[in-house]
Amino acid sequence: MNKLHPLAAAIALATLPLTAEATNGYFTHGNSIKAQGMAGVSYAMAHDSISAASNPAALTVLGDQFDLGVTWFKPERDARISGNPAFNGQYDGNGDKSFWIPELGFSRQHSERLAYGVAMYANGGMNTSYANNPYAGAGATGDAGVDLSQLFVTSSVGYRLTERYSVGVGLTYVYQMFEARGVNGPAFESMSSNPAALSDNGHDSSDGFGLKLGWQGQVTDTLTLAASWSSKIKTDRFSDYRGLFAEQGGFDVPETYGLGFAWQMNPQWTLAGDWQRINYSDVASVGNPLIPITQLGQDNGSGFGWQDINVYKLGVSYDWSSRLTFRAGYSYADQPVPSSETFFNILAPGVVQEHVSLGASWRPSPAQELTFAYTRALEESVEGNGSLAAFGGGEADLSMSQDILGLAWSYRF
Repeated sequence: MNKLHPLAAAIALATLPLTAEATNGYFTHGNSIKAQGMAGVSYAMAHDSISAASNPAALTVLGDQFDLGVTWFKPERDARISGNPAFNGQYDGNGDKSFWIPELGFSRQHSERLAYGVAMYANGGMNTSYANNPYAGAGATGDAGVDLSQLFVTSSVGYRLTERYSVGVGLTYVYQMFEARGVNGPAFESMSSNPAALSDNGHDSSDGFGLKLGWQGQVTDTLTLAASWSSKIKTDRFSDYRGLFAEQGGFDVPETYGLGFAWQMNPQWTLAGDWQRINYSDVASVGNPLIPITQLGQDNGSGFGWQDINVYKLGVSYDWSSRLTFRAGYSYADQPVPSSETFFNILAPGVVQEHVSLGASWRPSPAQELTFAYTRALEESVEGNGSLAAFGGGEADLSMSQDILGLAWSYRF
């Protein structure tokens, strides 16, 4: 009877609306609540079945379990334009105050060597909503903002090569939705190859598939190393926004890869860390600069000018007892938004660089576990430098901070 529970929960989760977040650029800082408690550290840590979203090799040490969680995400995003009479002002992008982000995972130990699992999670997204349109000086009307939501489902298989070394492979399906508002008016329409598909067309959707590979190795009795790679995911185009995004509405998911370690310093303390690379520049609509202006929507059209970033994560866990575990972590990311690209990125001010996290798990019984995590994404600002040079001068400055609270329940069969 208990084995019906994962199916029932999956159906319930599928009915929830997609939501948006933005931490390391527009990628989440942690794919599971336990990982969030360590600032996202996950490559060498088999936290739970959702760990396969980071490294499918983790499945070989998890056993049979089901995980269900939800994250409350509250970003604060603001912009200021000065030195340009047409656009000057202070702009609050918090029309949508907070978001709920679900996650679900299931793992099964098929044999001594083989395990499989499924993880459903939100890997990225972005939302802004400006009641006072920052682009009104260019003739734009209505409120302004974007809403990008991405839902990922990774089906994985892990295989234990030896007692200490495992590999994993996963097939990832992504479904994404996007809406842009308030990027209209004569000025923007003159920049677009298809003005009718530039803005204010409601939500459009696209999807695609990608590959995920992972490795974990217990190189000594106390040290585990790991590596993971996720391919670039080629998705369908957002046809309703083929006049905004390069490649006639292209918005692929960037390639990511990284390395991790977990060192069990003693029976109670574990120190772990990750290095992650996110290649935003490989996606034309994200990586192409706005200036020099190439018509929006063309194959090599202007974009948001995001740079590739490295993310560095360090976390600790402490087993207070057989029932209680505490976690903490810190992460630092390169800045994806150059100071020259801040004007267009008022729509997508993903400028946060530092996260500080705390978390804990309590096991009321051997089969069940409750986990919480709180993360503060420290306020970060990017001051424009030549950001409005093509629009009469002046600068656009961006700032963002975030509060992230996650709760999860695990059940071991």
